[in-house]
Amino acid sequence: MKAIWRGAVIAESATTRVVEGNHYFPPESLKREHFADSATHTTCSWKGVASYKDVVVDGQRNADAAWYYPDPKPAAAEIEGWFAFWRGVEVVA
Repeated sequence: MKAIWRGAVIAESATTRVVEGNHYFPPESLKREHFADSATHTTCSWKGVASYKDVVVDGQRNADAAWYYPDPKPAAAEIEGWFAFWRGVEVVA
């Protein structure tokens, strides 16, 4: 699977975990040069508190386009530290 934004592959892995229709990529699959820290956090009732990263390609920033659960609730333990995408990031096989 690949995550692509503005023509750049920002993550690529042969292994993803699908939860609620979202492909979660292992942290080592991210191309770190395309990610910047974000102060955003949200809460899911069963997964816990999500943290976000901005996606950056060619100087263009897609705020909070990647999210992950650094310390999920037990029901979501399988995606601890794994990343999912939205806000125009394409996830393709």
